[in-house]
Amino acid sequence: MWAYESVFYQIYPLGFCGAPFENDGVTVHRIRKVLDWIPHIKKLGVNAIYFSPVFESDTHGYNTRDYGKIDCRLGTNADFKEVCDALHKEGIRIILDGVFNHVGRGFFAFQDVLKNRTNSRYKDWFHISFDGNSNYNDGLWYEGWEGNYDLVKLNLRNEEVINHIFDNIRGWVNEFDIDGLRLDVAYCLDKDFLKRLRCLCNGIKPDFLLLGELLHGDYNQFVNNDMLHSATNYACYKGLYSSFNCMNMFEIIHSLLQQFGPEDWTRYKGMHLLSFVDNHDVTRVASILNNSNHLPLIYTLAFTMPGIPCVYYGSEWGAKARKEDGDPALRACFDAPLWNTLTDHISRLADIKKLNRALNYGSFRSILLTNHQCIFERSFENERILIAINAGDYPYNANFNAGQQFADELLTGSTMDFSQGTVLAPYTSYIWKMRE
Repeated sequence: MWAYESVFYQIYPLGFCGAPFENDGVTVHRIRKVLDWIPHIKKLGVNAIYFSPVFESDTHGYNTRDYGKIDCRLGTNADFKEVCDALHKEGIRIILDGVFNHVGRGFFAFQDVLKNRTNSRYKDWFHISFDGNSNYNDGLWYEGWEGNYDLVKLNLRNEEVINHIFDNIRGWVNEFDIDGLRLDVAYCLDKDFLKRLRCLCNGIKPDFLLLGELLHGDYNQFVNNDMLHSATNYACYKGLYSSFNCMNMFEIIHSLLQQFGPEDWTRYKGMHLLSFVDNHDVTRVASILNNSNHLPLIYTLAFTMPGIPCVYYGSEWGAKARKEDGDPALRACFDAPLWNTLTDHISRLADIKKLNRALNYGSFRSILLTNHQCIFERSFENERILIAINAGDYPYNANFNAGQQFADELLTGSTMDFSQGTVLAPYTSYIWKMRE
């Protein structure tokens, strides 16, 4: 599938475009800002964009009012179609956030229930008890997502609900030609619904991607031939930054060995999970790393570990924001993209990732591991790539059997002669492609 050979870029449109938090009902064509960023996105080496919610919502996008209408704070359907057409013209695929577990209180069907109570034809679209009361004093109780009553849980066993969602997905493909969906809180979704969704999408468009947001549990329960193609690799998210902050590379490498290593008992061998160092829900990586020298190194790791790398807008140049400062801080509006040494490094990583099948499909094997250094191998068919990282502030003499004498150092374009010894410079990463 195309996604397994791609580099993703996440944009949270309401924040990216500087839209007001509350839906004020005023149509402003803010989404067209993406058009100005296309040269930057292309230079970065990205070939797929994941857009967080774009459809009409009460506030933050995940409390949907209308699945068929672009949020007025972002503009119109015609505006977004122009953006999608421009991205597709540049070879950039489009993934939309599919928020199907819940809707906002402003969703038309829920508003009808509040108005017509037991006489509403939509009362079975939700999990409602007319004998209770809500936090909003509605005179009825309903299930909200994880106790958040601005997020009204949908009944995904109701055929009308399923048909409403499926009709809108068909509409998104017809109108915007989207290439896949990222399913919000996929771990909450009914598994029979997911199976039907996979069946639907297989018939709508070849290689239509279904990527699930999974925070915990066994990913095999959701990522398989009947449901999702991929999921967010939250199981490795903390290990990525914690390995550098604690100066303990064993943490992340052992996690990767458990997921993708050579042993038969590994959990996710052959899976293509979404790798990320930050996103719209967590502290930006530049704010969470103790040592800024580790920023390029953590991206090298994220791009060369098994999976699909995803960069969150602004983090490619080291933008900072902390979770405790609130969601608006994490979902900032930048006047224009920046380019610096980190951005340049990520751009080189993106090109290397896309061009080497071992990084897209290869096995994972640890070759050398200390608290401050790691070297691991990705191999596929006749292609072998070694990745080395020195997180220490000192040169490290790495003694290991490379298997071959010469390699091309892909990050710098130089040639490596392993017979001369291997010294890893401080705060440096290497990607060696072994020569036959």
